[in-house]
Amino acid sequence: MTDLREVVDVVIGVDTHVHTHSAAVIDTATGGVLDEITVDATAQGYGELVEFANNHATLRAWAIEGTGGHGAGLSRHLLESSEIVIELDRPKRAARRNGAKSDPLDAIRAAREAMARPRLGTPRSGGERQALSVLLAARRSAISASTEAQQQVFSLVIAAPEPIRARFRGQKLAAMLNTAANLRVHASWDTETTSTVVALRTLARRAHAMLKEARELQKQMVAIIRSWRPELLEEFGVGPIVAATVLCAWSHPGRIHSEAAFAMLAGVAPIPANSGQITTRFRLNRYGDRQLNNALHTVVQSRIQYQQATRDYVARRTAEGKTGREIKRCLARYVARDLYRLLESGPATA
Repeated sequence: MTDLREVVDVVIGVDTHVHTHSAAVIDTATGGVLDEITVDATAQGYGELVEFANNHATLRAWAIEGTGGHGAGLSRHLLESSEIVIELDRPKRAARRNGAKSDPLDAIRAAREAMARPRLGTPRSGGERQALSVLLAARRSAISASTEAQQQVFSLVIAAPEPIRARFRGQKLAAMLNTAANLRVHASWDTETTSTVVALRTLARRAHAMLKEARELQKQMVAIIRSWRPELLEEFGVGPIVAATVLCAWSHPGRIHSEAAFAMLAGVAPIPANSGQITTRFRLNRYGDRQLNNALHTVVQSRIQYQQATRDYVARRTAEGKTGREIKRCLARYVARDLYRLLESGPATA
């Protein structure tokens, strides 16, 4: 879908919040505001919003901000009713005329922005994609907590009393965690030593618990990926976390209209930086989904280290004068192309 004005009579913009949603009906022919309403962010409120829309033209589309956040419930309710739902980002401050802001104004702005866009995006799907998304978020939190606990163990060991510090001397971090987790308190120790041992033991056990939790979450992700798109795991350098990240960003066939758009979403599409007579200069893309960008970077790093064909490519491009950063950007673009084509082609049949 490229132009809403050609297929619908009204666009209903929705500004979503935790407790309420504000909606505005915009006539696609004139751009005028026909009606406004604010409802509760509940199942009953969603029903009221649909009844409100039924009072206007039947040919309609919904432009919703935050379809994966505050607007997830409304988007799900509308999609189950076969409504046309358009996904929008939060508006930039520069787009707010004279700094004016309110829920109804944001709803009007959402509808008009959807009408002005040359290409429109649909919400990400639920089901397996949403399951992978929540598991990824939980695993990311567990890894972050474990990393923080490990750093705190290392810092505490450095400042620990000498009798305690001597037990860790010469150990790597993994061994330090095992030693700290097995520490025991002695009655003869002073308050500082006792407190340090208790803190070290607590942090080490927390780090181990979070790592175990992350492994369990990863097992669940592997089961989902193997039942949904197992061919993705057969790609060189693509592991469970990379596959889950790519699937969450891609969502479903047709959502991303081309491999170039997928590369732009991943932040690996080259950005022209030409000036004057220089027409072959490009700069790195710092935008897009940074989690997806990191996943593609992981695949590139793995292939550079372990895949002979990629090593040959790097050697050839280096001889041509390309820098390591430029070569990795090119490789990431190729990886984005291959993964997009694989996903859009559909799952392999037995």
